[in-house]
Amino acid sequence: MLKTIKKYPNLTICLIVAIMLLPNINVLGVSIMEARNYITAREMVTDGNWLLTTMNGEARYEKPPLPTWLAALSGMVFGLKSLFGLRLPAVVMIMVIGCFTFKLSKKLLSNISHSIINALVVISSFYVIGIIIEAPWDIFTHGFMLIAIYYLYDFFESNNTTYKSALLSGVFIGLSFMCKGPISIYALLVPFVLAYGFSYKYKNFKKKIPLMILILIISLVIGGWWFVYVRLQDPETLIAITKRETGNWSSYNVRPFHYYWSFFTQSGLWAIPAFIGLLYPYLKTRVSNLKAYKLSILWTFFAVILLSVIPEKKSRYLMPVLIPLAFNTGFYIEYLVSNFKNLKDKRETLPVYFNFGLIAIIGITFPIIAYVILKDNLSGFWFWYIASSLLLMSIGILILSQLKKKNIRKVFLLTVAFFTCLLTFGLPLSNATKSDNYNPITNLNLKAKQLNIKIYTLDYVSPEIIWQYGDKIPSIKLEDNTYNFPKEEKIGLLANDINPEDEKLLKSLYKIEKITTYDLNSIPQTNRKHKDRLLNHYYILTRIQ
Repeated sequence: MLKTIKKYPNLTICLIVAIMLLPNINVLGVSIMEARNYITAREMVTDGNWLLTTMNGEARYEKPPLPTWLAALSGMVFGLKSLFGLRLPAVVMIMVIGCFTFKLSKKLLSNISHSIINALVVISSFYVIGIIIEAPWDIFTHGFMLIAIYYLYDFFESNNTTYKSALLSGVFIGLSFMCKGPISIYALLVPFVLAYGFSYKYKNFKKKIPLMILILIISLVIGGWWFVYVRLQDPETLIAITKRETGNWSSYNVRPFHYYWSFFTQSGLWAIPAFIGLLYPYLKTRVSNLKAYKLSILWTFFAVILLSVIPEKKSRYLMPVLIPLAFNTGFYIEYLVSNFKNLKDKRETLPVYFNFGLIAIIGITFPIIAYVILKDNLSGFWFWYIASSLLLMSIGILILSQLKKKNIRKVFLLTVAFFTCLLTFGLPLSNATKSDNYNPITNLNLKAKQLNIKIYTLDYVSPEIIWQYGDKIPSIKLEDNTYNFPKEEKIGLLANDINPEDEKLLKSLYKIEKITTYDLNSIPQTNRKHKDRLLNHYYILTRIQ
């Protein structure tokens, strides 16, 4: 098996990602960020808004459209209601990140086994997977930037003028910009350029200046043309949106400078190895390639520092750090693979036994833990419970067995298998705990058309509601607190809450009949994690003659 992995590394990486994500890609509900992207993609196809992008019929210029174009094109193939089709491009981008982590590692290390370790760490890091649901633009912007960095490294290392590497790095920097603006330039590219300068030094710098200017021009043209187009076509809206977005950087979700310094925990199963990999005084005499290790650790720290400088902070903004962190963690894993059998110092062995032993214990006890949590909700989920329990328990036993033999290579591969099985067979169990109040809005559009009723919202409806409804939902109350009442005698109205002033006005114009409550939360209203924005009351309003 190990020989097969080394012989077909890229195929192996793609296959693991496919097994891990594709079978249950539609299990989790659409997040708010996904909903915004998918609504925009739907309106690209249905309304032709490919360049002047919209969400619920209103201008949506907050993010460049490349990821949305990819979702729309995939939706045209698989269907605009198909979560498999809409999420497929993001899954493919995880494959790309895994493959280019391997390719860049191979350039840096000239070691296939070590490069495979790095790639497997990145594709099994918790937030690399989680980001495709929480913020679908991020995986694209950082994926394209990793490709750009691969070609940029080749450009920096070459003694000759390599037009191909310069051209391709400029193209992919531009594509990254077309996904989320300058975010990845700041969070991934600039830290890499700084780290490379400290670790490798720039060779023939003056000779390469013309090509560096070419890289800049290409990236600006590819990354900036859409912004120029929108600026020319709809300047007032773009300026207003830009002011609002930039204002958030200093006034929204403001956190202290040290907020990100638990960043290594975002790697999930690799949190402890990731932390130890950052201990430069410990590893500097143990790693196989000190220069490349300096690059990875500086790349990681520079990324964290630059992100920490920005006042606005969210956990998901750390996702790009997991890419250089995977390179860095790989050095520690590779050291253990080569030397663990000979280690005698308990200070070195205990963290290894604790980390992988804990994973093994979780696997072995999974059947009990899952049953205690889900025992009253397993109807319809027994296959997933039995399959995940048997596989995770078996892998846990094998991890303990190989850990006892001090075979860290197999322990590492089994840990990747553990993560893969957890997503492939355990993820469907997340739907076993849906509460009785869960009431999707998927059929309202069809029912309203059958009754010849148009649906409106009072002032706000969440993107998840609009996405699941399947069409635009116009608002009666406008942003300036004026009203735009429809001409129809009978309408449907969705409202999260109606304040006394609005209720008084509506009652003066309409007879109001409450029909039902739609709630997209899978947890009870008594739970503090219940989101009010996912709850909407549905009324039929009949105009008073």
